[in-house]
Amino acid sequence: MKRQTPNKLKILNDPIYGFIQIPNSLIFDIIEHPYFQRLRRISQMGFSNLVYPGANHTRFHHALGCIHLMQKAIRVLRFKQIEITKEEEKALCIAILLHDIGHGAFSHALEHSIVHGISHEEISLKFMKKLNDEFDGKLDLAIEIFEGNYHRKFFYQLISSQLDIDRLDYLKRDSFYTGVTEGNISSDRLIVMMNVNDDQLVIEQKGIYSVEKFLIARRLMYWQVYLHKTGLVAEHMLVNVLLRAKELAEKGDELFASTSLRYFLYNEINQDNFTDETLEMFSKLDDYDILSAIKEWTNHEDKVLSLLSQMIVDRKLLRIEIQKDAFDVDQINKKISKYSKKLNLSEEETNSFVFSQEIKNQAYNSEKPIFILNKKGKLKDIAKASDQFNIQALTKPVIKHFICYPK
Repeated sequence: MKRQTPNKLKILNDPIYGFIQIPNSLIFDIIEHPYFQRLRRISQMGFSNLVYPGANHTRFHHALGCIHLMQKAIRVLRFKQIEITKEEEKALCIAILLHDIGHGAFSHALEHSIVHGISHEEISLKFMKKLNDEFDGKLDLAIEIFEGNYHRKFFYQLISSQLDIDRLDYLKRDSFYTGVTEGNISSDRLIVMMNVNDDQLVIEQKGIYSVEKFLIARRLMYWQVYLHKTGLVAEHMLVNVLLRAKELAEKGDELFASTSLRYFLYNEINQDNFTDETLEMFSKLDDYDILSAIKEWTNHEDKVLSLLSQMIVDRKLLRIEIQKDAFDVDQINKKISKYSKKLNLSEEETNSFVFSQEIKNQAYNSEKPIFILNKKGKLKDIAKASDQFNIQALTKPVIKHFICYPK
């Protein structure tokens, strides 16, 4: 009896867009690959669920949402007589599907603690090249587009720009799962208004108000969600826990850790020595490794590690103050001295509990403009085309400073 080949043209149900189609068997096989399945175990928003309890969605969700929006964008552009071949369509879908595959556990925390000098975009590219070997070069074009080397520049803009498919999904998705309605953009309308002019991705005049809303939504989501003070504290405490664990590992202390986490704690990993073995270990590291380690580290004899871990597990976080101007160095030193005595730690150890940094929010970068195509076929930067003074103001980065210390 002939064995049936599995049906790879699946339809998935997404709470935001409804049904999402997997367009071809190659994309199905990439989604089935362990590298991609790992994204089910990487939260999209790190510790934001300590503020917004519904924010438990994953990078896996987001990547599938992106492929859905990319298919929609391709249909719209073809309708407007922009020729996109079947091969280009497949490559665009693969590039957007894999754009975040290099994210580490809890998204950005690893980049600032146990892996140095290599960004998640560079790790994404390493994953894509490894998958390309496994799939006999079928990702060549997707990689060329992802690196911005393909001759049709608007393809790269669909993957990475100020109005790319990535942002159109994560703003809408994060808004949905947090319940913060200010971020609920009309990704459908923005895509329908897309066009290509002189190999540039542009938005037609009729879509100008949707772009304005998108930029304002992005600004509000950053202040209200991504840079929310509680989320900020939790993420910096996580970075400090991992830095402390790394420090102890370098001294030869024995730490509880999964095989993959142990590899990154007990080896110095940077861009120069990020080998195939490192990539394999990275592909097995996810939020669960970090959380299980932190739970176990609450019992560790090192006071800094155990106390920080316990605070994260119990959600007894540090206090945070945010202001426009930088905090006075004397003020910070006084707090370090005060809490050093209270916690019975050295001043150097107290730096894990008392620290000051800055945050930056720039909703629109005019160096990489979003162009509006008017009815005469002329292009104008949204900041100049809009009659909203707000948009011009959004081009200026807003910098704030924060200090954290024990309650």
